[in-house]
Amino acid sequence: MKIEVQVVDYHDPQQGQDLVALLNDYALDAMGGGEPLAGDVTANLVARLAELDHAVSLICYVDGQPAGLTNAFYGFSTFKAKPLINIHDITVKSTFRGLGISQRMLAKLEDIARQKGCCKVTLEVLQGNTVAQNAYLKAGFAGYQLDPEMGDALFWQKSLV
Repeated sequence: MKIEVQVVDYHDPQQGQDLVALLNDYALDAMGGGEPLAGDVTANLVARLAELDHAVSLICYVDGQPAGLTNAFYGFSTFKAKPLINIHDITVKSTFRGLGISQRMLAKLEDIARQKGCCKVTLEVLQGNTVAQNAYLKAGFAGYQLDPEMGDALFWQKSLV
């Protein structure tokens, strides 16, 4: 079995198609919200990602089949005065789970972050997604606090669309 993690070339039509298919598979999963991607998203996502110099995506292929996806974006830590990478999406198709794909993608992204001089890699995870939490713990991630008396950091959002 050949398992390979590749940085996505947003101008490669096959990788673009694989990215959208994997993200839609994730969107359909309960952990991704259980709804398919909207038509305008599937039509425009890859081109829009290609416009962003701060986007990086990884696809893991198993014997040539798209099996896992990570979408991440460079940000900046004002407390460290260095760049960071935030993982926005990470998913492994259910038929490929248990092969260590998430660990491979996380390791590849960490390598990229180190090469770019990033001070950290961040992500958010649903409280009830213990499988993902265990994978992230295994890769060295943890929740964080600035002051234990103030508790854990929380990830919030305000939708504008």
